[in-house]
Amino acid sequence: MPETHPPVPAVLVLTTLAPEAAAVRAHIEDQEELVHRDGTRVERGRLPGTAWYLVLAELGEGTRTAALTTQLIEWLRPEAVLFVGVAAGLKDDITPGDVVVGTRVYGIHGGKWASDGFLARPESWPGSNALVQAARSAVRDMPGVRAHFKPVASGDVVPADVESEIVKHVRAHYNDAVAIEMEGSGAAHAAHLSGQLDTLVIQGIGDRANSDGSRNRAAAQAAAVAVEALRKHRPRAGSAESALSYRSRPRSPKSSEEGPHSPGNHIGLRHGTFHGPVIGKQR
Repeated sequence: MPETHPPVPAVLVLTTLAPEAAAVRAHIEDQEELVHRDGTRVERGRLPGTAWYLVLAELGEGTRTAALTTQLIEWLRPEAVLFVGVAAGLKDDITPGDVVVGTRVYGIHGGKWASDGFLARPESWPGSNALVQAARSAVRDMPGVRAHFKPVASGDVVPADVESEIVKHVRAHYNDAVAIEMEGSGAAHAAHLSGQLDTLVIQGIGDRANSDGSRNRAAAQAAAVAVEALRKHRPRAGSAESALSYRSRPRSPKSSEEGPHSPGNHIGLRHGTFHGPVIGKQR
């Protein structure tokens, strides 16, 4: 039987594409790759100066984030879930390089088309009060960041034109939303269904041309706010001590499963669901 260990305080950080993942990765140390038995890969590393381990996942675009987030939550048992991405601004005062901290995430496609037009049936998920407050506190000490604490609209569509029908739809039915993106609602919904998980969507604002430079800057700003918010946010009682115990615990040669690996190795998780760190022999 493999050894069992106390859980370490982990935050699952979800991203869409490589620029967002790279922006978060730049803040963590001692990365190791974990592989789910179904093939999903994540990177886990320490956030320096805190008790947190960040588990970074690059999920790709689209609403599939809900299913993958559910899988990752069941596997990794995090204390919080953050979605860090890049969105398009919907208001004139939301400009490229700004950061929107989602006080609420709207799923914009809920409704009914009737003879007199679209009848909205809103579905939304609030950001965790604890994380929203941590982010508010953090950005007060970040003079280089212009942050907005407002709702975010989320749907499986990319608006390339401020006069497009989807933008008009959002303005008509979700008028307080200041940014629009594709994946946040899936992540927020999955976190909500899992129970008492602190959850927050943080989006950097890119330009409408979605240029590489603009996307990279937006991702870097969003990642910086996420990290500084976590420096304010505290793990649950007892989990920080578990982290210290995990870091100081010697590896055992008797475990039947491989441990977290460096490039070129892998973790085999073929016989069950992984609910925490695995320590054991490396081949």
